[in-house]
Amino acid sequence: MLKLLPQLFRFTAYFCILSAVIFLAVIANDAYIKKQTTDAVFNQASKLPDNKVGLLLGTSKFLKSGYVNLYYKYRIDATVALYQSCKIEHILISGDNSTTTYDEPTTMKNDLIKRGIPASKIHLDYAGFRTLDSVLRMKKVFGESQATVISQPFHNERAVYIAQQNDINLVAYNAKDVSFRYGKRIVLREKLARVKMQLDLLFGVQPKFLGKRIVIG
Repeated sequence: MLKLLPQLFRFTAYFCILSAVIFLAVIANDAYIKKQTTDAVFNQASKLPDNKVGLLLGTSKFLKSGYVNLYYKYRIDATVALYQSCKIEHILISGDNSTTTYDEPTTMKNDLIKRGIPASKIHLDYAGFRTLDSVLRMKKVFGESQATVISQPFHNERAVYIAQQNDINLVAYNAKDVSFRYGKRIVLREKLARVKMQLDLLFGVQPKFLGKRIVIG
């Protein structure tokens, strides 16, 4: 047993060093993305450039507890505010509709209509399974290479970064964020999502589905 102790110590040391390197790499990547996108992410609608299209990123309306998802509520509020202030003319809702019982785009559309936005100004992308899919499909399927993306700050930064790597002119409007206590799991998951995003960009991953061209407006 005593003979195995040096090997055990070396293994533990290597493991700790590797863990530290990975941790620092994740933190550095997070900071780099934030820095690269800071000039394109806005908290005030008045400072946003006008755009034809607002890209609203989908999420579920309800939590497992049955309560309304605040990420959802605040994105709807932000989209209505941009439309009413004439910062966007059309809304492209991109979300998950992978099953017949789960339809983010239609749910968001119905709530926007209830808030006074004409149905004719709302367009649906049912194959926005990931942020990468939503951003690339906006250009490849809907023919829009310039838009305003609408989501929470962490999500907007990732969307803008993806756009920057694909010659898409995307600015972002930050919907109201949630408290850390409410969204701590999302915050932690986002760090890993940004690593996954870099790998997707490195290997040229494309949207799961494309399809025929759809014209907005």
